[in-house]
Amino acid sequence: MTAAPLDVHGLSAGYGPTRIIEDVTFHVPAGGRLAVLGRNGVGKTTLFASIAGQTKRYAGHVTLGALDITALDGSARALGGLGYVPQNRSIFQSLTVEENLQVGLKSRPRSAIEESYAMFPRLKERRKNLGSQLSGGEQQMLATARTILGQPTVLLLDEPLEGLAPVICDELMAALTALAADRTTTILLVEQRIKAALDFADDVIILERGRIAWQGTPAALDADQRVVERLLGVGH
Repeated sequence: MTAAPLDVHGLSAGYGPTRIIEDVTFHVPAGGRLAVLGRNGVGKTTLFASIAGQTKRYAGHVTLGALDITALDGSARALGGLGYVPQNRSIFQSLTVEENLQVGLKSRPRSAIEESYAMFPRLKERRKNLGSQLSGGEQQMLATARTILGQPTVLLLDEPLEGLAPVICDELMAALTALAADRTTTILLVEQRIKAALDFADDVIILERGRIAWQGTPAALDADQRVVERLLGVGH
């Protein structure tokens, strides 16, 4: 598995006649870590859904490495190396943990599931449990592990820490940090927990009304409290 760069250029997209994001342009280098921040309703989830091919595109293009994925559907983008863990987790409630993981293997051998258990030991303990029997944190681990098993070159994570207990947040972020340290996967993260996002990311963009209102490094954002308060509405 080799990380790929992601380029989004002039992307405008939304649902039906409604445009949610407008003229969004950014670059994430191969193996990079980008945090996408902003208040609720500014277009963060729509941006990720648009990169994954799940919205209506009005303008712009998206490239994953050398592959132009702009005109591809979601399945083709996934086959091209894009992994997407949406906010709703989307696990199969009636399947066991191990059966859910098998879905993510694609053409890989079943033994590769052990990689998920090494990353999230809690899943190994629950491997015979149905998806419906898992806690919210365990479901998030499962959704993330299933996507990573497919060896994406670019991984989109939409608010993976939402509603999780602090100990589960720490466990999940430790696993993602270990994955990112290998620089084999380019990772984009939408997250409301600003400190966790900034500790993880190399670079940051902040959305406001569907457009990029600020971009830079975590250190630059941390040093500018006026930007944090104006665009995120919190003191960091």
